[in-house]
Amino acid sequence: MESELLAGVRGIALALPAAYEEQAWVGTRWRVRGRTFAHLLTIEGGRPEGHARAAGTAGPSRVLTFRSSGLELETLRRTGPPFFAAPWRGDEVGLRLDDGVDWAEVRELLTDSYCVLAPQRLAAAVDRPEFDESALLPPPG
Repeated sequence: MESELLAGVRGIALALPAAYEEQAWVGTRWRVRGRTFAHLLTIEGGRPEGHARAAGTAGPSRVLTFRSSGLELETLRRTGPPFFAAPWRGDEVGLRLDDGVDWAEVRELLTDSYCVLAPQRLAAAVDRPEFDESALLPPPG
């Protein structure tokens, strides 16, 4: 599953203009102009501690962190599992990927994250779907 997750996130992230991949202090990150817009890592044995605490798990767990803004940021940071608020940056959100991956959602989240950090010229070249808050809410009933 790990290689499937890495390949999936890699395919989405590297399809964005001027995006590149590099090894992070733990896991793999994707950047644009020196700014990290996605970071995929594994929590194991309660490490890395900050991620484990924020995600509410000692692991093993795969998490993806990304940036957001506006109403989407507020909604994602308050939604609860599988999302969590990353306390080290006010515009960063985490997503636990333990129970399967909705690749359409991951694509939307990473595209938005990229657009938050990319220069306007690059962000303008990206087709960015509208944020649908209702997609994050549990079904009624």
